[in-house]
Amino acid sequence: MSAQPISLAGVMMFAAVPAAAVVVGGAVAAVRTPGPKVQSAVQHIAAGVLFAALATELLPDVLHRRLPWVTLGGFALGVVTMLLLKAVARRLEAREEQVAPSSLPTSLLLASALDIALDGLLIGVSFAAGERQGLLITIAMTLEVLFLGVATAAAMRGPKVRSQVLATTLSFAVLLTSGAGIGAFFLASASPIVLDGVLSFGVAALLYLVTEELLTEAHEVDETPLLTSMFFVGFLALLMIEMMV
Repeated sequence: MSAQPISLAGVMMFAAVPAAAVVVGGAVAAVRTPGPKVQSAVQHIAAGVLFAALATELLPDVLHRRLPWVTLGGFALGVVTMLLLKAVARRLEAREEQVAPSSLPTSLLLASALDIALDGLLIGVSFAAGERQGLLITIAMTLEVLFLGVATAAAMRGPKVRSQVLATTLSFAVLLTSGAGIGAFFLASASPIVLDGVLSFGVAALLYLVTEELLTEAHEVDETPLLTSMFFVGFLALLMIEMMV
């Protein structure tokens, strides 16, 4: 597969896959929410896939560029950004707990919206680095946002929950594709320094997502050998895909 960036239209076509996944995840959960163990298994698989994409594509690309100070700056900015988003989400959750319960979990929706916009941006950035990287990151993000759609639907309640879930997940799909388009458009012809900094930012963001979000939430249920093995299933699945494309 070509190492050159693909067209903006091509990026948008690929981004439509995870965009559809978040809507499907929300729709399925609105009808019947998967049990905790099923959700944990999906989170383990998504974490393994994301970790494989990082280890086999993004990190080697960053190392190959040999721009240590740019990498340091981009990585540090990514960590700070994710920590700030987490702090904002917690503050909103604490504020929401002080008022009357609502069928719309505002703090969760805001945090999820920021998360999925960043996911879309990372897809666009990955395609700016090359089609191979973009494809693998898109596969990984599809599993991650599928669970995000499930989690969003599970947190919403009320008589009009299905229409609310549909409207919310469709909004998420628009955010994701917009983020991918922005990332691909502005970085398609970026200099190596800019691209290295953005990729380093993406590496930090994805590492945070794997270690502090997906795996942390996956471990909220009682661990079993089968659930734990799902992480390695996800890792190996993407590794095999990479070896065959």
